[in-house]
Amino acid sequence: MIEINGLGVERGEFRLKDINLTIDDGGFFVLMGPTGSGKTVLLEAMAGLVPTSDGNIAIDGRDITRLPPERRSIGIMYQDYALFPHLTVAGNITYGLRYHRHDKKITDKRFRQLVDDLGIRHLLNRRPGTLSGGEMQRTALARALLVEPRVIILDEPLSALDQRFREEIRLLLKQIHATTGITFFMVTHDFSEALTLATGAAIMNSGTIVRTGAIRDIFQRPGSSFVADFVGMKNIFPATFSGTTATLGSLRIEIPHAHHKAGGYIAIRPEDIVISLKPLESSIRNSFAGSINGIVDQGFLYEVYISVKDATFISLVTKGSAVDLGLDIGTAIQVCFKTSAVHIF
Repeated sequence: MIEINGLGVERGEFRLKDINLTIDDGGFFVLMGPTGSGKTVLLEAMAGLVPTSDGNIAIDGRDITRLPPERRSIGIMYQDYALFPHLTVAGNITYGLRYHRHDKKITDKRFRQLVDDLGIRHLLNRRPGTLSGGEMQRTALARALLVEPRVIILDEPLSALDQRFREEIRLLLKQIHATTGITFFMVTHDFSEALTLATGAAIMNSGTIVRTGAIRDIFQRPGSSFVADFVGMKNIFPATFSGTTATLGSLRIEIPHAHHKAGGYIAIRPEDIVISLKPLESSIRNSFAGSINGIVDQGFLYEVYISVKDATFISLVTKGSAVDLGLDIGTAIQVCFKTSAVHIF
């Protein structure tokens, strides 16, 4: 188990403030947040690469806050892989062994197993400059795993890869986590990665933790407008509340339960907003007439922007549905969403 209590870090004008996290042994924990929120600083503090000003870090009850990096039993893989250009792939993978006591026979067996599992045996005599992004990724992962860490830290490991390699490495990380029992701590800004891999997660903003919990819980109940926006809800509106009604200017929206405050926010995921050319004959309580003011191509889907009185709603529509409905700028449209789809905070 990783326990971080009241951790503080000062780096110039930037501060990490009162970081508290508990990560279960053998879990796959993901730390998310926008660029500049402090994710990598926290990662480096855990690995012993930057000094802390307050608090402590413990792994399995052992305080590692003041230990040097090589005694923390933490493996780390950076976003840019940090491979040594003058060493071969084999030399890079075994580099960390010089800082750890090890049984050569056991380590040699583990080395052979890793390069086979990661599919890089044929690369062992090559140097990093001749490798693809996916090959460098696998080499860096093998280096981090060879020293048998209790925890492995991954700093945005998929961000530099194209989509095909990203899916391949994502599956590989999931397999390695399942078979090794190592605790994974991954930093990312991609929520889809977190949904695929994480058992638990935290979201950072401006040097503080603003939300922790199971990844699905964060996805469904963000708890604040910042987190709602970060997890892709997109339809986020300030509102006033009276009973089970939220008011947005002249628009009245039915909500699942009364809010404890007179003012706050509501949020609706774009995939929960249904659009049609005519009013739907259903029990959906929230149904409004509007018109399309924008369509944005998102690959397999379109983001459709619909003006409804004082608000603009965003819905996700497949390209086939958009063609079938004849959607275009100015098209009159009906916007519908269930009361249960409205998140309140």
